[in-house]
Amino acid sequence: MLKSMDKITPERLQKYFSYTRDALLEAKAAINKQKEKDALDFLDMASRYFSDAEFFEKKGDRVTAFAALNYAHGWLDAGARIKLFLVTNSRLFTVDDVEPAPRVTKH
Repeated sequence: MLKSMDKITPERLQKYFSYTRDALLEAKAAINKQKEKDALDFLDMASRYFSDAEFFEKKGDRVTAFAALNYAHGWLDAGARIKLFLVTNSRLFTVDDVEPAPRVTKH
């Protein structure tokens, strides 16, 4: 039997809470010291949206909680992409686990 993909079930919401919590912890541990002020600003925004998600979940509003988690993770992912967080975990962020191979150019 196929699971419904158009429902935000409590289990699905918990999965995304866990996923975003892991990303928050990893980002906090990988702040780029050369861009610390901006990194802390992105972490603050992500943390606030995460907190909002917890608030809405407690109220029983899973849709808004899920939306807030997506905003939180978006801030973290954007920070990773612009190297505010020096992370390599491609499960949690849209980054490569390893440096890409050098490009070969033809002359």
